[in-house]
Amino acid sequence: MKLTVGQLAERIGAEMVGDGSGLINGVGPIEAASETDVTFIKDPEHYGRPSGTLTDVRHMPVLEESKAGAVIVARRMKGLANPQLIVKNVDAALIEALRVFAPKLATSTPGIDPTARVGQDVKIAKGAAIGPGVVIDDGAEIGLNSVIASGCRIGENSRIGKNCRLDSNVVVYHNCTIGNNVVVQANSTIGSTGFGYYFIDGSHNLIPHNGGVIIEDFVEIGANCCVDRAKFGNTVIGAGTKIDNLVQIAHNVVIGKCCLIVGQVGISGSCKLGDGVVLAGQVGLVNNIKVGDGAMVGAQSGVAHNVAAGQQMFGSPAIEAKESLRIFGLIRRLPKLAKQLKQLSKRIEKFEAAKDNKK
Repeated sequence: MKLTVGQLAERIGAEMVGDGSGLINGVGPIEAASETDVTFIKDPEHYGRPSGTLTDVRHMPVLEESKAGAVIVARRMKGLANPQLIVKNVDAALIEALRVFAPKLATSTPGIDPTARVGQDVKIAKGAAIGPGVVIDDGAEIGLNSVIASGCRIGENSRIGKNCRLDSNVVVYHNCTIGNNVVVQANSTIGSTGFGYYFIDGSHNLIPHNGGVIIEDFVEIGANCCVDRAKFGNTVIGAGTKIDNLVQIAHNVVIGKCCLIVGQVGISGSCKLGDGVVLAGQVGLVNNIKVGDGAMVGAQSGVAHNVAAGQQMFGSPAIEAKESLRIFGLIRRLPKLAKQLKQLSKRIEKFEAAKDNKK
């Protein structure tokens, strides 16, 4: 798709400054954007600068050399030759621009591919698309306009809501419930047996996991994730939660609404996360802990105890973020402190030696 700068301004709700006749057909970063790309620059406040600042000092030198056909900004920038698209929220405008210029891929055709295998008593709603090689076991349900891509497996009595998208090779085991407008990316598994064993008579015995999984509306799950089924009851992922790639969610975990779970997070069994929790990359939670609403845990942190609502944690073991950063600052100074300690030790030795000689 090609739009003039002026047309793009209308699409993203921007005030235009400069020539609006140039053609735009994509979005690019400041350094690499061409004359047919729109780029963007965040408001100075995003970088902790005063709101009265009219230019972003960090990016301005690069922007002045940019060939971009237009720049999305939060306020008018002096001395900039490129056409400017002034918006209230740069991030929201950028998302809209990316949507405008997104690749136009072939859409899934409603219906059941001839190579799919559909069991007995399966309900497939109008407009659903069942791709090549899909297997749907007995008693499953697929909602209105949902897309089940090639190679997926839907287990017995599992239910997929409307407007869902399951990318290739997703496996949904038996007795799982997926709500409406849910996205599960390729190779993820929902409802696998949890890692629960009991040592009896000299061997590890698998504890039966007879529960299910409930994924509520508007949840998005990345590629190669695993959500284990519950021993009893359900593992639950709350509405609006977004999960990155390579995340492990164990049995009986309950995740609240609108949480953000970043890549390689591991959540152990029976943990409970409140609404709006953020777990950064490679965070690990031990079993049976509670994380309160709005809490945030920094990357590579290991959480071994409950976290209060709104608390920010960091480190391994995780402690309050400010205290953890203070400790890390001291650790970085250790080589210098060790050198000073060595120097002081030598001075003390000389002083003690001088005292002994006087005796």
